[in-house]
Amino acid sequence: MGRRKVEIKRMENKSSRQVTFCKRRNGLMKKARQLSILCESSVAILIVSSTGKLYSSSAGDSMANILKRYEIQHADELKTVDLAEKNRDYLSHKELLEIVQCKLEEAKSGNISVEFLISLEEQFKSALSVTRARKAELMMELVKTLQEKEKVLREEKKVLATQLTKMEKNRFLEAEDERAMSLAKDFRNNTPETLSLLK
Repeated sequence: MGRRKVEIKRMENKSSRQVTFCKRRNGLMKKARQLSILCESSVAILIVSSTGKLYSSSAGDSMANILKRYEIQHADELKTVDLAEKNRDYLSHKELLEIVQCKLEEAKSGNISVEFLISLEEQFKSALSVTRARKAELMMELVKTLQEKEKVLREEKKVLATQLTKMEKNRFLEAEDERAMSLAKDFRNNTPETLSLLK
């Protein structure tokens, strides 16, 4: 009996949806590894679940190398996207400032009610919360970037420490070899004198 055809639409049952997600995610990652081995290619997979959890897998090369290659190849597109996001943020902040200035002008005119002032206060609060949320987001991004840099620097430090230890060990062995050779040479040079003294 063959497998029944599954209709591709959102699953309503939450537990079935979670089980299907796990099975299909693992199957997708397995297929990616097979593709990498069979075709000698580099494959990277990024999956974000409905809860926001990130799953990643790479085969053939490290995720960092694959993403670096992607960035190089699609640099123009990424710059455009980044610029669009910055413009959107700038416009939303600019619009927010214009609204606040307009409301302040209305408040200065003198023809204001208590309801208007309450409304203005609420708008200021929401604008402040949006600004604080964006600030927190940028701070978290900065912290994450610094943590990644710290991790890279620690790994480099570990590699350099290993190399330094090897170099010191090699120097010590070379010095010991030279000392042993010097002692052997001295022994050979002094052997006739030692024999004559023994006689």
